[in-house]
Amino acid sequence: MTVTVRFAPSPTGHLHIGNLRTALFNWLFAQRQGGRFVLRFDDTDKQRSRTEFADQIAADLAWVGVAPDRVIRQSERLALYDGAAERLKAAGLLYPCYETPDELDRKRKRLAARNLPPVYGREALRLTDDERQALEAEGRRPHWRFLLPNFADDPLQPQRTEIHWDDLVRGPQTVDLASLSDPVLMRGDGSYLYTLPSIVDDGDVGVTHVIRGDDHVTNTGVQIAIFEALDLTPPVFGHHNLLTTITGEGLSKRSGALSLVSLREDGLEPMAVASLAVLVGLPGAIDAMPDLAALAERMQFEGSSQSASKFDPSELDRLNADLVHAMPYADVADRLAAMSVPSTDAEAFWLTVRANCARVADAAEWAEVAFGDLDRTPELSDEDRQFVTAARDSLPEGAFGPETWREWTGALKQATGRKGRALFMPLRLALTGRDHGPELAALLPLIGRQRTLARLG
Repeated sequence: MTVTVRFAPSPTGHLHIGNLRTALFNWLFAQRQGGRFVLRFDDTDKQRSRTEFADQIAADLAWVGVAPDRVIRQSERLALYDGAAERLKAAGLLYPCYETPDELDRKRKRLAARNLPPVYGREALRLTDDERQALEAEGRRPHWRFLLPNFADDPLQPQRTEIHWDDLVRGPQTVDLASLSDPVLMRGDGSYLYTLPSIVDDGDVGVTHVIRGDDHVTNTGVQIAIFEALDLTPPVFGHHNLLTTITGEGLSKRSGALSLVSLREDGLEPMAVASLAVLVGLPGAIDAMPDLAALAERMQFEGSSQSASKFDPSELDRLNADLVHAMPYADVADRLAAMSVPSTDAEAFWLTVRANCARVADAAEWAEVAFGDLDRTPELSDEDRQFVTAARDSLPEGAFGPETWREWTGALKQATGRKGRALFMPLRLALTGRDHGPELAALLPLIGRQRTLARLG
């Protein structure tokens, strides 16, 4: 059996970090098992689904390194769902209901007032053919509910019926079908809700494992029942905990909070985003993984948090900086070229400045320092200005190299008696305009003699 997983976003907005968490749990699990990853667009909602969102979702996944083995779109598979619905109707397992949303809401409120669970009472099963015809003559169009197998002989007398599964993340789980309403699978306009198309696709594609957020735990009992009603083998289910904002709010594609688009535009590296998306809430430290293979090795569901995990965006800055500080030149060569860093000095430049960059884009500031004109005038005391001017006359002869800074400052120390901060800081301010930055021993050869002389006045 080939392990097959799927990630099934609705193309109604941008992916956020919580969506990526689900996508990566599936992708990494499939990679470890030598399996397949299916990207399925749940786009049956014609009013809200957009092609541009689907394209952006594919681009976001590619940015992180996720390449689907297959892409399917539910809008192109309606005939499959129609066939499944007809089979359920023929078996008496999909029945028409005529209540309006307001009527259903009033029923729920009446049950709540009596301290009863808000479970649909299957009143539609009591309707005669004449009553159905009269309702349709009024202009009502039925929505269709799946009849849960939670009774012995009479569906109007439900009884405790347990569905069990061994959850990949949460361990043994039980849902009582008698505690649930018969789910609506089709709307009055004939369109499908999420459940039936998802089950039909999982069966058709051969999905073996469904890894998703724990807000679907209760749904799983219902879905297992529908799988079995359609003579399909239910997959192994796993439900991971959800991410919230630092204030505890849920994430939403429509709000744009922590969207991958915004994180990418902010200059973050994909592995910083992927590492935090996966590792938050799992056992062990949250470290920046260098690639998806390393992240797959770290991913483990055993011992993971059962409650929602708060996503702290500031952690992204730390992880991103860790990645950038260790990033080899080959990984940034194209980006440095876009900053007009001279190709002859680009590798030496990157190895000099990367420890001072939280994002690769920060290198642009140091490129101006090394190869351009200073964007700020250093503030020096009269005494320090005199020292800098004298230092200009003490520059070693010849081309600047890795020993130039040591030779120069060593001679200045002997000539002036200055040492430590009093010696180095005026030179740093004059040469870079900043009181911090890369090691000047490595930066000085990049600045070069001509710019050094100009900056020392």
